[in-house]
Amino acid sequence: MIRALFFDVDGTLVSFRTHRVPDSAREALLRAHARGVRLFVATGRTASNLTPLAGLPFDGVVALNGASCHTADGALIACRPIPPEAFERVMALSEELGFEVMLELDEGEFVARTSPAIEELFRLVDLPAPRVADLRERFSHGDCCQLCLFLDTETERRVMEQVPELIAARWHPAFADVNPRGVDKATGMRTFMERFGLAPDEVMAFGDGGNDTAMLRAAGIGVAMGNACAEAREAADHTTSSVDDDGILRALVRFGVIDEH
Repeated sequence: MIRALFFDVDGTLVSFRTHRVPDSAREALLRAHARGVRLFVATGRTASNLTPLAGLPFDGVVALNGASCHTADGALIACRPIPPEAFERVMALSEELGFEVMLELDEGEFVARTSPAIEELFRLVDLPAPRVADLRERFSHGDCCQLCLFLDTETERRVMEQVPELIAARWHPAFADVNPRGVDKATGMRTFMERFGLAPDEVMAFGDGGNDTAMLRAAGIGVAMGNACAEAREAADHTTSSVDDDGILRALVRFGVIDEH
C-alpha cells in the first residue's frame, strides 16, 4: 500500500504554462492526504521558494535536489553543502571557459552578472530575477548546497571531470544543477523514508526531468509525467498524462491511492 508521495515541482506539480498547480492535482493531493497518505516535495528549488504550493499539506521538503531537507514546520534535518575547494575550482573554470554560475541559497539566488539564459530560466518558472552579487563573498556566508551552471553539455563534461566531488543533473538544456557527489532526490527521499518508517514499496514518486531519475528509480512506483524528458520516462515504471492534462490525478487513481469519482 502506498503511504507516501514525493513530487517534483516544475513541470510535475506546477505547470510551465500557467505557473500554478492544476485544480485536479490540488484536489487529488488533498484527497490522498485525507486518507492518511504523507505528501512530500522533491525539488531543485530552495525550500523557501515554493509559493505555488501554498495551501497543500506537505509533511516535508526535499530541496536543492536532495542536498537540503526540511520538515513541515521548516526545521532543517539534512544539509549536504558544496565543499569550498570544489566551489573555488568551479569559479576558476567559469572564468576560464566563460560560463555563468548561480548560487542557490535559502535567502535567494545570486549571480555575478545576468545573461539571456538566466533570464529565460526565471521567466520559465515565473520567479523574480536573481540578485547580482560577489559570489565568493556570498558563498563564504554559510552552507551552499547547490550551484547552477549555465553551459552546454560538452562544457559541462569538461568542468565535471575537474571537480569529481560534485555531480551535475539537468532538467533544462541551458543549465545544470550541481550538488555534492552522492546527493540526489533519492538521497533526500530516503531521509524522510527513514524518519517516517517508510519502505520503498510504500512510496510513489512523480517527476519530469533528468534530475528526477534517481528518485523515480528508488521509489516503489516511479511515475513520469506526459511532458517528461526521455531520461525520466526510461527511469519510471509508468508514464501518466501531462501536468496540464490531469496527470497527477490519473496516476493516483490508476494505482489506487485515491478512488475515482
